[in-house]
Amino acid sequence: MVLDFDIAVVLLVLVLAVWLFATEKLSVDIVALIIMGVLIISGVVTPQEGVSGFSNSATITVAAMFILSAALFKSGAVVGIGNKIASLFKYNFWIGIIAVMLTVGIISASINNTPVVAIFIPILVGAASKSNHSISKMLMPLSFASMFGGVCTLIGTSTNILVSGIASDHNIEPFSMFEMSKLGLVFFGTGFLYMMLIGIHLIPDRKSNKGLVQKFGLGEYLTEIIILKKSPSINKTIQNSPLVKKLEIDILEVNRAGTRYYMPGADFILREGDILKVRCNIEKIKTLKESQNIALKSDMKFKDTDVESKKTTLVEAVIAPNSEFEGKTVKQMNFRQRFGATVLAIRHRGEVMREKIANTVLKSGDSLLIEVNKEKMEYLKQLELHGRNTFLIVTEVDLPKFDKNKIFLVVFTIISIITLATLNIMPIMVAALLGVTFLIITGCISMDEAYKAIDWKVIFLLAGAISLGVAMYNSGAAELISGFLINIVGKLGPVAIVSILYLITSLLTETMSNNASAVLLAPIAIAASAAMEVDPRPFLMAITFAASSSFMTPIGYQTNTMIYGAGNYKFKDFLKVGGPLNLIFWIIATIFIPVFFPF
Repeated sequence: MVLDFDIAVVLLVLVLAVWLFATEKLSVDIVALIIMGVLIISGVVTPQEGVSGFSNSATITVAAMFILSAALFKSGAVVGIGNKIASLFKYNFWIGIIAVMLTVGIISASINNTPVVAIFIPILVGAASKSNHSISKMLMPLSFASMFGGVCTLIGTSTNILVSGIASDHNIEPFSMFEMSKLGLVFFGTGFLYMMLIGIHLIPDRKSNKGLVQKFGLGEYLTEIIILKKSPSINKTIQNSPLVKKLEIDILEVNRAGTRYYMPGADFILREGDILKVRCNIEKIKTLKESQNIALKSDMKFKDTDVESKKTTLVEAVIAPNSEFEGKTVKQMNFRQRFGATVLAIRHRGEVMREKIANTVLKSGDSLLIEVNKEKMEYLKQLELHGRNTFLIVTEVDLPKFDKNKIFLVVFTIISIITLATLNIMPIMVAALLGVTFLIITGCISMDEAYKAIDWKVIFLLAGAISLGVAMYNSGAAELISGFLINIVGKLGPVAIVSILYLITSLLTETMSNNASAVLLAPIAIAASAAMEVDPRPFLMAITFAASSSFMTPIGYQTNTMIYGAGNYKFKDFLKVGGPLNLIFWIIATIFIPVFFPF
């Protein structure tokens, strides 16, 4: 009876977790805490087991890899390579895209692929603008190549490390550094050829040579208005002005008798004759201009240069994965007061929003068109992906300068970690921690920068998911689910189980965190292998490869989310290009996993 209760609780938590991860109703770290709390309170796991995910070797190794990636970023090595590759687009698009995919794939096999993509996005956006090539045809191959490379080594993605750690926890030999390389290279080669021959041709051509105002279609939403005599807004502060309340406008600038006030605050008092540069629905202004005693100054179509000034500039910023701004609105963030900036438009899930944006709930991947006070620009830059994991500023970014000494030390450290782990001189966790310590002592990265480099939401996610995995295995829930799976396809043999595990993981990963998908299914794979009396490795490899190969949606993998807004993509673009690739990889995995990892 106790066992039945435990299984019921675990299955309930499992369903709840999958729903919360997929719907993004709550942040992933909060979901992780809920999982741990329910499992501990219900008695399904002990308090020690409930928090064991924080001390798990995989979680610690992933944290160390975040720091290593940040150190490499700070050294300027990847930036230097990226700039050289970007220059190739001036001569030939195909040479440039081949160089990008191969380089990013190789780098992503050595460090976490998320910061690699973060570095290349602004570089390629600049290259697309200068070479008049389509940014949409450059960023999707970038993201996909990072995934191709990530499955080639143990440290290519956090998912690889995670599943290897779970295997070790169940007394299964952990993955070696290059154990995945044979199949990983098959995936890499197939994915590369697919993108060159088919994939890129399926991507819509959306060029980026337009200014940001045109790119966001904001020309019809920017105008200048004059406050006439007897206007109800005269002598009222901006926040109390009927003009602002009824027309829902953002005042970007006030011109008062030749004196310009840029991005005036909420307590700025409006006067008769003020000329306001505003973001608003122009048609709505035309219908209400008589009642508000205002006049439209001109019907001109605004461009970037008309909006920018000596004190302000326009930038495009992408909400980074697991950002502190996810699930919040511009209004809740107090954006204008906090950053000295105004959000003019939002590219939200493929659609550009120009009205009622203050109350739009932001998601990772959303692209924001921002007018920012130049004096505040440095503060915004500090909130980039490698700072506080909030913004990735696409159109104006200070990338690290090339530092020969730091590059040597960081590359030496990464090679040393790989060598020590490959030769089994020490576990990957120990090697990674020693490497991080060495980089901090040598000044390649400060302790403060190391703390900021770690994506703590991912760490909490791993800890919560690992505790759920422990509960699934200990309660018998994993055995129950695996038994159901075997009853359906087990008669077809273990190859069928490999195929179905890959398919389920792939589909789950398209709607929720890849790490969560892997952790939830790994115990089921281990239980299934025990029931069938075969080696669990092929089953675990199916889950590992599938969780790191998510091409069909912009939310299934972090790098896809990062390029979503910056590349002007729509949801269907990923489905059209990534759908066939997912199918091809599924077939390859079904055929080759039993070959490279025999039962």
